[in-house]
Amino acid sequence: MKGTSERPHDVRRLRPGFGEDENDRLKGVSLGRKAKSPSTSSPKGSISLKIRATGFEPATLWTQTTCSTKLSYTLYPLFYTAATPEPSLKPTTPTPARILIIRPSALGDVARTVPVLAALKATYPAADIDWVVESGFETVITHHPALRAAIAFPKRAIKAGLRRMNLGPLLSFRAQLRAGNYDLVLDCQGLGRSGLMAWTTRATHRIGHSNAREGAAMAYTQRVAADIEMHTVDRMMTLAAAAGATAAEPDTRLYSSPAARAWLKEQEWSREPYVVLAPTSRWPAKQWPCERFAALASHFADSGIGAVFSGAAGEREQIGPCLDVASRRRGVVDCVGGLPLERTMALIEGAALVVANDSAPLHIAVGFDRPLVALFGPTRVRRVGPYRREADVIQHVTPADTMNHKNGATAIMERISVDEVWRTCAARLG
Repeated sequence: MKGTSERPHDVRRLRPGFGEDENDRLKGVSLGRKAKSPSTSSPKGSISLKIRATGFEPATLWTQTTCSTKLSYTLYPLFYTAATPEPSLKPTTPTPARILIIRPSALGDVARTVPVLAALKATYPAADIDWVVESGFETVITHHPALRAAIAFPKRAIKAGLRRMNLGPLLSFRAQLRAGNYDLVLDCQGLGRSGLMAWTTRATHRIGHSNAREGAAMAYTQRVAADIEMHTVDRMMTLAAAAGATAAEPDTRLYSSPAARAWLKEQEWSREPYVVLAPTSRWPAKQWPCERFAALASHFADSGIGAVFSGAAGEREQIGPCLDVASRRRGVVDCVGGLPLERTMALIEGAALVVANDSAPLHIAVGFDRPLVALFGPTRVRRVGPYRREADVIQHVTPADTMNHKNGATAIMERISVDEVWRTCAARLG
């Protein structure tokens, strides 16, 4: 057990700040004996778990809890409600040897968290730095010279296991976090599940934002105040600063794999300048109409400039007109769903220009310092736009607009014309 802040807490003693409802959850939970099962049945859509938490040596804690199958909430009652250690505000270890960054997702957010990694390595060059990242996203950071290892977060496997009452994937991931013996952890995600990961490491110093969501701040030994209106990159850099790492200029550079760059050179269409068009997005309100992306591709083809459509396999249904123009026009290439992530990174790295919605390719393009035209709908550029590339953004917002990309409204994106984007692209290409 590292330090007094990690000693077992008797959950029968009420924690300061808990309300009556919170403390009521602790009834029937004790150290060294099995708790009584709740008499109420599980609501529809939830599961009941009986889990042994082996992190409270020397005592054994058992708890029975009913919870949602959503991962972060599934684990809250066990790790946070039952026995949350009081936070310790010890100063950062002067020379941490083992550092862990937690930023599992989303893909674009992983790409723009790289400045934290670079700042930590510049300050602590002898330290081994690992990074928890969602399975499938490892390629974005694997080749960064400051990184020792990417730890895959098997979110889907854990969720599937919990639905089948199989704790194997969860316990395996938990053991991997413990085995790192980290003495410094930065939670750059600031959500319940990432806070839980930070707490699970049992690192002596765990840093996160004081206004982290879903109760994540309870997992930290140091809570950093940062305005939610700051740009995401600048906000994450406050965590690096709290760990003693500062950088005059955040280093956003990404690194592709040699194998992927070699593949790119083998493609006939890559021998001349080409433009990457990224027409997809998870949210309809962030999508520039695909018919306009198709028309833009035709403009490039007419001008003798290659256009390559990029996206994931599951996004092909979004962009039928783009795929149609790629099948008919020479110089327009369809790579949607046809490339692994490492090749997509090389594709963007080699582009003469990237045109993208507010999506991962946009932030990857920033990491490779590519010329960029960013198409924005109802999202706040000052918070989530291409970092220090606001001049590359096209967005037309009125005072009456609601800045909520989840409401499905497409009016803001529809104000961006093909002619405006084409003229902007022509200016970028010189």
